[in-house]
Amino acid sequence: MSHRWRELAEATRVTPGSTVDLSADFDPGRRDAHLGKDGGTEASAVAQTELLAWQDRFFAQSDRALLIVLQGIDAAGKDGTIKHVMSGLNPEGVDVHSFKEPSQTERAHDYLWRHQAALPELGRIAVFNRSHYENVLITRVHPELLWPRTAVLNRDGLWQRRYRDINEWERYLTDNGTVLVKLFLNLSKAEQERRFLARIDEPEKNWKFSAADLREREFWDDYQTAFQDMLSQTSTDFAPWHVIPADHKWFSHLSTSAVLLETLRQLNPHYPQVSAAAKTELAQAKRELLGARPQGRPGP
Repeated sequence: MSHRWRELAEATRVTPGSTVDLSADFDPGRRDAHLGKDGGTEASAVAQTELLAWQDRFFAQSDRALLIVLQGIDAAGKDGTIKHVMSGLNPEGVDVHSFKEPSQTERAHDYLWRHQAALPELGRIAVFNRSHYENVLITRVHPELLWPRTAVLNRDGLWQRRYRDINEWERYLTDNGTVLVKLFLNLSKAEQERRFLARIDEPEKNWKFSAADLREREFWDDYQTAFQDMLSQTSTDFAPWHVIPADHKWFSHLSTSAVLLETLRQLNPHYPQVSAAAKTELAQAKRELLGARPQGRPGP
């Protein structure tokens, strides 16, 4: 499947320097008709096994950190992606951060401060469920939510400055060993409506629906403009965006797995090599352990 992972991942990549038109460039309903849902589910199971194997080597080598950024409009499937794609990973090596409305303390700092504090350690994986990109998305649609409230906040060129800030911050992170995987879950307006109705009609999903989600739907076009500018301005060679078709959950999960697998494959982590002196110590430890067995008692 390695060639298929590469093909699936490449189909989602936003070419750095390109101008993105979501409606023309990325179909939210795209899926693999030859694979089908059943085949996609089987492939996802294979992907989970491979991801766990790569994660084990990534943790053992511990010379990089992996930051997964998840963005998307309401009901795009961010929580489901974490649940289904990340479920095969060792939870001891993964941290998930969901960034909500900033606290009073966070508002007293620059807008990247709380994200810097949540970065993963070397060898670990962190998932930002919504991220620093909210500061060029929701705040662009609702400027009244902008922060921090400083004297220079409303200076001309705000959004270009923030795109520059984010690109430079991500360059700094990559220069210091953090690999970024940026995933935008691309959902159609029609599919969002269907998912909202399911949350209303199905009692077990009622808790997922908020009237605020419906109010935000009124700003659909504004969000699409903000998404397109974000993708165009911040997909870089060192931290490219991937636009995941999100209308079909099985294909969304498979595409996400493909991007992660291809990222780890390119990093190609290995288990650390043991020195000759360490091998001698291991051999001695083995002799001592075998010699400590009671007479006549076989090993396990």
